[in-house]
Amino acid sequence: MSRGTLRWRAWVLLAAALLLGGCAQLVPQTMALRTDWPAGVPQSVELAGVPFFPQDDYQCGPAALATVLAQTGLDITPESLVPEVYLPARHGSLQVEMLAAARRHGRVSYVLAPRYADLLREVAAGNPVVVLQDVGPLTSEWHYAVVYGFDYPSGTVYLRSGTQERQAMSFTAFERTWIQSGYWAMVAVPPSRIPATATEDAWMHAVLAMARVADPQPVGVAFATALRRWPDDQAAAVGLANHLHAQGDLAAADGVLREARRRHPDSAIVANNLAQVLSDLGRQQDALDAIATFVADAQNPFASDLRSTRELILARMRGGTAAAR
Repeated sequence: MSRGTLRWRAWVLLAAALLLGGCAQLVPQTMALRTDWPAGVPQSVELAGVPFFPQDDYQCGPAALATVLAQTGLDITPESLVPEVYLPARHGSLQVEMLAAARRHGRVSYVLAPRYADLLREVAAGNPVVVLQDVGPLTSEWHYAVVYGFDYPSGTVYLRSGTQERQAMSFTAFERTWIQSGYWAMVAVPPSRIPATATEDAWMHAVLAMARVADPQPVGVAFATALRRWPDDQAAAVGLANHLHAQGDLAAADGVLREARRRHPDSAIVANNLAQVLSDLGRQQDALDAIATFVADAQNPFASDLRSTRELILARMRGGTAAAR
């Protein structure tokens, strides 16, 4: 073999190595999936029943959001969502508006961790995923689409996108568009259903965000669902008890808070809320006993709230105030 041939082969091998290295840098998560496919996830999934709404000009946000909301059983169209998410001055929709609109419709918006594996897990669990892509050939052109399937043997991701009901993209091509948004993706699920990849803290953050804008009924369901999954979660217990209290179900609120106190005996928040419920039930002495040790601690960050609750209880004891019903 001549020296020229050896040099030529060396250059070919070097070029191949550089090409493979470049691909790995451009689509690192796709490359990682080749050797680290997420456990328990089938390699082929297509949620054929996911609705399709072809988008109007610049209105991919309403179309994508309507797709995932309709999948949860809501009777909704992109046109009805335009006033909620579409910003004419920007010719598009911001992520914060997409998240907020789903919450207003009684669904919990959950932003996925920026991982290909998490997207695959959600689709495999039956949750179509809204993704933000940069599809511009030369300059940035932001676009929302919905991933509703994938077929790893053929290297294909399936999307409801724009005017295409079944857009097929390669795993690598999809990642190149998705990576530009920092792998931004969200699901919108009924309050009775926790996404497959949800973590306790992130899910409670999402539920609390929904609680600020949604109707009471789905909020209560979301707190109860979270508490069943994570029975030690104090925020879920307090949130559910507050919801029950607001609905007038004082006995149920009392039960939730008593269990929360058993699990969190040092929580001033739980003690204060339990005292309020007991007082509203007309059990003033029990209410005082519930916060006695916490009121005595002047360094407690909730000292002013505890003093206010104690003063209310004492006033009711002096005046014989009837319990609120």
